[in-house]
Amino acid sequence: MRAGDRAYLTLREEILEGTLAAGIVLGEVEQSLRLGVSRTPLREALTRLTSDRLIAAHTGRGLIVTEIDETRIRELFEVRQALEEQSARLAARRRVPGEFEALRQEFRMADDLVTAPDPGRRRYYDLVARLDGAVDRAAGNPFLATTLDSVRTHVARIRRLAADNPERLREAAREHLLIVDAIVEGSESLAAHATQLHLYRSLNSILATIAAPAPAPSSQGTP
Repeated sequence: MRAGDRAYLTLREEILEGTLAAGIVLGEVEQSLRLGVSRTPLREALTRLTSDRLIAAHTGRGLIVTEIDETRIRELFEVRQALEEQSARLAARRRVPGEFEALRQEFRMADDLVTAPDPGRRRYYDLVARLDGAVDRAAGNPFLATTLDSVRTHVARIRRLAADNPERLREAAREHLLIVDAIVEGSESLAAHATQLHLYRSLNSILATIAAPAPAPSSQGTP
């Protein structure tokens, strides 16, 4: 793998996972030494991350990891809803039922993934990613799929807000199952409606999470 690609993928993963939090400055010298790459491939990686809108230049500070606030989340979901509803409609129209039937069976067992000891709920989110890929392929529109891929990059950043809420994840799994059921049955309107419902509930859950006050520090052990 090229040094620039390796640096890009490492930094991208760290931003999506929250290891590199919003507001952190990505200094060239520091990151070059940390990642073990020269300045040229690092700059290539930073350019790609800027194009992804995961980092941005700020006067006097350099390149920093972009913020995720309520306004950006609402804007993201406005775009996501329009794209994912249309993608679900097309998938229901053009689907290959066998692939979605297999996903239907997996989502029926999704509670096991949510409650399993799995940091970050990686197995659950892997199942969601496979559903996304199946919908993209069934929709058969590469322009739509490419745009959705860009949107999902930012969705991944905010998913960790729900990772510690098993009840919401169980609800989301049931919502995904409704989407899969509609696609298997070839119902375009139901697939779009189920997608709209899922995104509405997801947005409300995320906004409630970021609006909740931080827990007060424990007083145990203090004099």
